[in-house]
Amino acid sequence: MIRFYYHPTPNPMKVALFLEEAGLPYEVIPVDTRKGEQHAATFRAINPNGKVPAIIDTEGVGGRAVRVFDSSAILLYLGDKIGRFVGTQADRGELLSWLLFVATGIGPYSGQAVHFQRAAPEVLPYAINRYRREAERHYRVLDEHLKGRAMIVGEDYSIVDMAAWGWIDRASVVFPDEADPLDSFPELNRWFRSVDSRPAVARARIVGREHVFKQENDDTAKRALYPSNYPKATA
Repeated sequence: MIRFYYHPTPNPMKVALFLEEAGLPYEVIPVDTRKGEQHAATFRAINPNGKVPAIIDTEGVGGRAVRVFDSSAILLYLGDKIGRFVGTQADRGELLSWLLFVATGIGPYSGQAVHFQRAAPEVLPYAINRYRREAERHYRVLDEHLKGRAMIVGEDYSIVDMAAWGWIDRASVVFPDEADPLDSFPELNRWFRSVDSRPAVARARIVGREHVFKQENDDTAKRALYPSNYPKATA
């Protein structure tokens, strides 16, 4: 059984998609990040970095429970565990390269673009321009790479496609003033529509729907989501 610590944001969505594609039995454990549940000692014992997603594989190597945190690590771990969605051995270099391209490029720059457009307490044109343009640059790199390719790595659908889908799915939030932000990236658009039409995507989108997550972006939420912006409490 996989215990899946989840909030409906891009990085956990990647793992939700993998679990639905793989058909692995899993239990969703909601972590309401706007309430600060990611900072609880019980969760920090699973992910010391206080971020979602994280998993506990109750049937790890030798039957021992294994914790894994960070979405890319989880995708690699689960893919290797079941021997699916990780490409061939010849693909390994490409798979690792593009997986980390998503983890260190598309994800962080998209996330910061969203932050400075939606969550920052003041409008900072330089920051917005910086992060949006870098997100666009990463989109262009992937768009160029996808020419003549059905999937990002090798011939088959892989964890890289799942990882990229998790963030490209939020393009309308990264570029909120564009009617269709993928119009300028035809190959990326084609690839996204192909992945997004998979039945497992529809199932992944409703993971955790029975839980009502906090929506208000009030002071409590901001302190929970961006604790480093605030002075550390002293006794």
